[in-house]
Amino acid sequence: MKRLRIALLTHSINPRGGVVHCLELAEALIERGHRVSVHAPAAPGAGLFRSTRATVELIPDRGVPGDDLRRRVLSRIEAFRQWFAAPGRRAFDVFHAHDGIGANALLALRDDGLVPAYVRTVHHLEESFGDPLLDQMEARSIRAADLLLAVSPSWADRLAERFGRRAVMVGNGVDVRRFRPAADGVDAALRARLGLGPGPVFVAVGGVEARKNTLGILKGFIRLRAALPTAQLVIAGGASLLDHGPYRRRVEDEAAAAGLPVQRPGEAAGVAPAVVLAGVLADADMPALYRLADALVFASLVEGFGLAIVEAMASGTPALVSRRAPFTDFLGDDDCLWVDPHDPADIALAMGRVLLPGLSSALAERGLGVARRHDWASCAARHEAVYRALAALPAPTAGAMPGGESGRCSRKSDFSLFNPRSGVFHA
Repeated sequence: MKRLRIALLTHSINPRGGVVHCLELAEALIERGHRVSVHAPAAPGAGLFRSTRATVELIPDRGVPGDDLRRRVLSRIEAFRQWFAAPGRRAFDVFHAHDGIGANALLALRDDGLVPAYVRTVHHLEESFGDPLLDQMEARSIRAADLLLAVSPSWADRLAERFGRRAVMVGNGVDVRRFRPAADGVDAALRARLGLGPGPVFVAVGGVEARKNTLGILKGFIRLRAALPTAQLVIAGGASLLDHGPYRRRVEDEAAAAGLPVQRPGEAAGVAPAVVLAGVLADADMPALYRLADALVFASLVEGFGLAIVEAMASGTPALVSRRAPFTDFLGDDDCLWVDPHDPADIALAMGRVLLPGLSSALAERGLGVARRHDWASCAARHEAVYRALAALPAPTAGAMPGGESGRCSRKSDFSLFNPRSGVFHA
């Protein structure tokens, strides 16, 4: 079969879930023999948070002073557009955006006749960016895509309900060679650097954000800490294009009101601080972080999938998870401890229960099984079938774009007729 030349576009060089998905997909596609380039905006001198075998093209991002989200987003869209508009930079069979920034750039390029089509993965749908123009652009990049992909059935259903578009389910994965229960030399050093004591230690991943429900997790932890005064909560991650400063202050104020010492990013480790705001950790530290935890607390409100869950499970760490989609799409009743994310008392109860030795070991064993069912090789195979089907479609013609909006080119793109197993359309 023909070796495909694939351009993957992602909005950031930082460790966000969609960026991790993009890089892992690139590696798995390379394993299948394809040529893959990853394109991401980056400030001068900056680089991806991890290495990859894919060709990396860092799109010059001059940045925008201040906190103007609209200008930052438009600047990155234009940087992508200018990059691919230049001669010699479009020698790809597939253009695949993993977010609205890349998708809007590819939409503009398609309207100008410079790319034939684009694929868009929708990891999850924001209710609103707080900016009408950005909301409109996000919606248009979804409606106009030649092909939509989703990582969970729940979001595929939401796309159908909200946009009338069918999305192909491609799923997610975890690298069980990296994320594994066996400790290595990183664990002890990371424990010392974070100031971890006897524990128990709970980890939340994704930074301090409202949709991550950091405040709800902290309120649950405060209840637990009253009974277990040596308990610690580590909150890792947080690189984001959005400004979460006001929410972060609410979280720190809540910890202060409870009398809990907080260790902030860059501060020297104190004597077993109650709350460790670890910030963005090195990619090599993440498997060790999960192993150092007694449990991952993933009481999130909105996620596309929840990669941290399967990463923790592959590392032998039990997970506490919000009982809601998309988590209920891939986790069974006994794979984790389910919590009501809006009830700190329920979160605290689950934190206590997960420490029971018999339950903890049973959850760890179940989690390893979940992780084994989510491999990047299968995810890449589903993507390849979609890419080949898209390449086989009739050439673009003038008329209405997919989703009914006017534009300069379109092609048949009703993927309700697409069978990802066979890679063909059925009339």
